[in-house]
Amino acid sequence: MPHPATQILIWITLAISAQALAAPGLLVMTFVLFIAAAKLNSRQLFSLIRRTRWILFSLLLIYAYTTPGVALLSGLGRYSPTLEGLSDGIMQLGRLLSMLSGLAILLSLLSESQFISGIHALAYPLNWCGGSRERVAVRLALTLQYAEPTMRDTAEDWRQTIKDSLLPPRESGHQVRLDRISLKAIDGLCLLLCAALLCGGWR
Repeated sequence: MPHPATQILIWITLAISAQALAAPGLLVMTFVLFIAAAKLNSRQLFSLIRRTRWILFSLLLIYAYTTPGVALLSGLGRYSPTLEGLSDGIMQLGRLLSMLSGLAILLSLLSESQFISGIHALAYPLNWCGGSRERVAVRLALTLQYAEPTMRDTAEDWRQTIKDSLLPPRESGHQVRLDRISLKAIDGLCLLLCAALLCGGWR
């Protein structure tokens, strides 16, 4: 398996490349990533989609009703969504769905410690400007530790969650584990492919 940092870069590359793809290419990418994510961990995939469903729906409505063009329902006049807006909205949904599918694959392949290690490696340039990549890794670890339970508790009892958020912070004995993983030849190959994909997509 490639280094966690390399896997994160692959996901970022696919997300950027999706912005430059035309409809046929985007359809193929989205379909492949969605099927792969569903086979690998369907629960993770549909959990991400469920949490972003209102964002996806709102995005489609915004594009459909704010993009000038030919009315989809002529009888509604200016209150009708446009064909061009609906087309652009579906394209944006495809891009977001491909990103969510890729993220589901990434989260299924990497453990929490591996994911943090990947971010730690990618944050190496912070050392050049006096920053601390260790601090970035610690903050990310703490965010991941509390995000999932908080989202679940909010869905079950949002009033109690608000009350708890107003309480003084409690001490945490959470330890951050960083897996030291060496780069391999496959990482260099993956990075070259990512660079080629970005150059080809945005040329």
